[in-house]
Amino acid sequence: MPRTHAGHHQHVLPRRRRLLPVAAAAAALVLLALIMLLPTAPPGEPASLLRAAIAGHPSPASYAHPCADHLSLSLHRLRAALSSLQSGDLPGALHLASASLQYQYDCSHLLSIPAFNSYTLTSRFLNSLTPQALTSDPKPSSSHSTAAAFPARIRPAATVCKPSPAETPCDFSTVQAAVNAAPNYTDGHFVITVAAGIYKETVTIPYEKTNILLVGEGMGATVITASRSVGIQGLGTYDTATVAVTGDGFRARDITFENTAGAGAHQAVAFRSDSDRSVLESVEFRGHQDTLYAHTMRHMYRRCRIAGTVDFVFGNAAAVFEECTIKTVPRAEGSWKTARNVVAANGRIDPGQTTGFVFRNCTVDGDRDFVVLHQSKPQSYRLYLGRPWKEYARTLYVGCYLGKVVRPEGWLPWRGDFALGTLYYGEFDSRGPGANLTSRVRWSSQTPEQHVRFYSVENFIQGHEWIGYQM
Repeated sequence: MPRTHAGHHQHVLPRRRRLLPVAAAAAALVLLALIMLLPTAPPGEPASLLRAAIAGHPSPASYAHPCADHLSLSLHRLRAALSSLQSGDLPGALHLASASLQYQYDCSHLLSIPAFNSYTLTSRFLNSLTPQALTSDPKPSSSHSTAAAFPARIRPAATVCKPSPAETPCDFSTVQAAVNAAPNYTDGHFVITVAAGIYKETVTIPYEKTNILLVGEGMGATVITASRSVGIQGLGTYDTATVAVTGDGFRARDITFENTAGAGAHQAVAFRSDSDRSVLESVEFRGHQDTLYAHTMRHMYRRCRIAGTVDFVFGNAAAVFEECTIKTVPRAEGSWKTARNVVAANGRIDPGQTTGFVFRNCTVDGDRDFVVLHQSKPQSYRLYLGRPWKEYARTLYVGCYLGKVVRPEGWLPWRGDFALGTLYYGEFDSRGPGANLTSRVRWSSQTPEQHVRFYSVENFIQGHEWIGYQM
């Protein structure tokens, strides 16, 4: 167990504190009004009521476009949180309320009432539940693997392949067409097998397409690729994803998701997920800035490969990365930020949210090109474990190998002293040449062993309840 050196935060469990006003207060009011007006409406229906108001808003279209769907989904998640609470599923209620708050926050610029000076109602609801969750005894961490997340034999409901006279015809030639053919709100998995090949398309798995299981023929063999980036055709970060998933229960295996916008482009997402209880195993994520957008809900990433430059794992989900290989790649020549590549930019906005990133037994290093550049100019090519995108950012590395490209200080501020007093950045049992714990920034922590169990798969995302595959 690593020693907690002087000057670093001792890890403490979250505690009640006075909450700051959240900018999404007006969105919470709209949300509660919709609950009263539309108590039985399906999750997509309120969006039509919101689009009319959003259409006339002076904000750029790239920011306004997702908000009708966001607030509609926020409504659904909050309803589900109330239902989970009534059934005794406190952790589930917390995760759902955390997501609901995030959607409202994302759209707070569209729904603001300057005279309304109070706490977000959803934030109050969320934080009223948090102390109850913290008084529950954590489950002991198990050492078993999560390999059972997928069945030994795959029985496809749909097949996808590139058209070829020499091969047996498949059901579809695009992944999106196969997704569209899946039934809505299915309880069983809808298995889509995707043959080896390069699929130049964007794929959207909407809320109603639940339990999609996407199976390729190997990382680098089956590749879904696109090149959207911020600023192109007015797109915002949220809409740049090559593969975007909202339907719960999404699973993927043996496949690559890629955004080829390039090192010189702005934010360009390869994969974005709002899917609850999602498992991705042996999936490769290729990109540069903002490769993997773990936006909301609970995710498990196992034995994945993730490549990027800056903030290439970001968002406000509760996500566990287990045995993943995380490698930074060089930025564009002449970039003013060439010297500062960053793995994780966590976006936790409220101390009551049950969100954060946990990296367990991962390898963090540079790719071959980055390592060569680092060797020639170690002060110019360097990697940081994370920086705080939002005020209550939370990121933990447990038992990870850190390559020599990782800076001794470990972590990077976002801007000035923003969030340095409210974030939680921790490590436990780091090893490798980048695990220079004596030089870490003073606002990071060495997490005590007895607290690591709170960030296990079982306790952090309740993975023991849903990761194991049932035929």
